Amino acid sequence: MHAKIKILFFVILLFLSFHVSTYAQADQDTTMIQPIAETAHELPEAFMVIPFVLLLLAIATGPILYKHFWEHNYPIISIILGLITVLYYLIFLGDTHTLLHTFAEYLSFIALLSSLFVASGGILIKVDKKATPLANVIFLLIGGVLANIIGTTGASMLLIRPFIKMNKDRISAYHIIFFIFIVSNVGGALTPIGDPPLFLGFLRGVNFFWFFENIWFIWLPTILMVAAIFYVVDSRNKKGTESTASDYTGKIEFRGTKNLLYLGIILISVFIDPAVISWVPSLVPLPFGIREIIMFSVVYFSYKTADEEILRDNEFDFEPIKEVAFLFIGIFATMIPALQLIAHEARLYGDSLNAGVFYWATGILSGFLDNAPTFLNFLSAAMGKFGLDINVQAQVKEFVVVDEIYLVAISVAAVFFGAITYIGNGPNFMVKAISERAGIVMPTFFVYLFKYAVTVLIPIYIIIWLIFFYGHG
Repeated sequence: MHAKIKILFFVILLFLSFHVSTYAQADQDTTMIQPIAETAHELPEAFMVIPFVLLLLAIATGPILYKHFWEHNYPIISIILGLITVLYYLIFLGDTHTLLHTFAEYLSFIALLSSLFVASGGILIKVDKKATPLANVIFLLIGGVLANIIGTTGASMLLIRPFIKMNKDRISAYHIIFFIFIVSNVGGALTPIGDPPLFLGFLRGVNFFWFFENIWFIWLPTILMVAAIFYVVDSRNKKGTESTASDYTGKIEFRGTKNLLYLGIILISVFIDPAVISWVPSLVPLPFGIREIIMFSVVYFSYKTADEEILRDNEFDFEPIKEVAFLFIGIFATMIPALQLIAHEARLYGDSLNAGVFYWATGILSGFLDNAPTFLNFLSAAMGKFGLDINVQAQVKEFVVVDEIYLVAISVAAVFFGAITYIGNGPNFMVKAISERAGIVMPTFFVYLFKYAVTVLIPIYIIIWLIFFYGHG
């Protein structure tokens, strides 16, 4: 029965791939994600957000209330709820274009995550140093900077295992949570490579170095405040204090150098898109491009050529990426109505929204929805306040110069608030899954949200709002 449901889901997606060929010519010059608000299709009914809410509740309560059932059936739960939305759009709205577009987004998402996951799994980093609070802070800050070079996903997948091993005598859930805060999210706010929303802004016409020039002075105090709180918390952890620095060699071992080539290929392939390089061919009506083909090829070849001893030392298996793949295909499908309704409201009331409102609206929704389309929808609404079109690069460049406070607010929020839930950003869930495979008991969805994100991050984000966005616009 389970296999039949999965087959039905992918048959529908295959049907969409060919049905949408009638749109192929119109889409050839706009292959990247469009703000969902700009589609001409009928809006969904409000009750169609129910599957998304149910999936979030299942993710939050499943591991606690019905753990055994959840572990064996989460793929089916995710796919069934996703199918409800897919069938609604097919039967009642006749909107195949939005479904295929979302499927293409999902393929890009899972291609990037899976390629980085497998390529980094073939790299072994051993830090044989005593894990002190200061050493951990330095490690996390380096990871935060690295996130801007290889992306939050790349930095997370590369560093989470050595971070766990470095703290093996004193590891606790809070180590992983602050790793998610700094490396998997806040760290990647300075370049388009850092996080997908910023890359979409780059594709729309924002200068590559604009983010660094206009966000570093917000990024720096934010990441330092989070790191300072971590230092205080970690200083109270007395586990492993009986060991001394002399018990460690102080060496840093790095193996699997060839996989750095695979990581380089992945990063280069991010830019292999018709929207970035004009001579790159589009594969429309297929829901993927050359970029995704390269990334999935890296998955295959990096695994086949990986050193088995490194994989074994990393305790590498495909379970974390499998969990992400199944849960996020349901999330991507069920969130379509929510995104469309939010985009519609944002455009209706955009004229009355200031930079602070855009900051909180983009941020909170980015924590529960995919931050890439959320970023585009609110950027589109902000530009609409001034009669500008997000699809015209010249107008995006004009908006960046004249009304940059809105883009700063939306960009900062989309990246920073991805840390407030496990599903706020792709690497969050993968880091959680890898940590659980390593035997670390991670907090549940709601405990993570209220005990850690609300108490640690939200006060910092309020300070950022008061200093940089309150009363602007």
